[in-house]
Amino acid sequence: MTEWIVTLIDAGGYWGIALLMVIENVFPPIPSELIMGIGGIRVGQGRMDMLPLLIFATIGSTLGNYVWYLIGRALGFHRLRPLVDRWGRVLTLEWRDVRKINLLFRKYGPGIVFVFRFMPAFRTMVSLPAGLFRMGHVRFLIWTAAGALIWNIILAGGGWWLGSRITRIDDYLGPVSTAVVVLAVVAYVWRFLTWKPYSAD
Repeated sequence: MTEWIVTLIDAGGYWGIALLMVIENVFPPIPSELIMGIGGIRVGQGRMDMLPLLIFATIGSTLGNYVWYLIGRALGFHRLRPLVDRWGRVLTLEWRDVRKINLLFRKYGPGIVFVFRFMPAFRTMVSLPAGLFRMGHVRFLIWTAAGALIWNIILAGGGWWLGSRITRIDDYLGPVSTAVVVLAVVAYVWRFLTWKPYSAD
């Protein structure tokens, strides 16, 4: 996985970054930490500039999240329960959780979308309930872009720091990238194995 990500970034430049960020948000197993980390490294090496990197990455991240938002709006809150009842174990989610999220979104929708952009487990999936619970399109896009921009600055800044100080950083990209992906998978498997449903309502 890591080799094609590096290849797409190097071959596609900023457009490659934008495409990867769209894909990352539609298929969460591809971590943004890896994409933006490599982008930041390329800035540190003088092969990219930080401002366009952040612009393209934030646009890609926002568009990817908007896909899940639109899916949520199309699905609708009341059609969600059969899916949760059937796939709750895989999603580590119950209808009781959905009701709680609904109440939170009614009170603090924009803030939740913004804050969850900094939480690896929920950064992408928060877009689905935002659509389900009918958060406005413009508000969703604004708060999503704001949160994504800050997150991208943090990740790209870390990559830039490494790229500007370690001359042979590319020798470590493969192992480090693989470790990031493995950690993401392990975190999900751990949650899946340790998740226990509530007692029946």
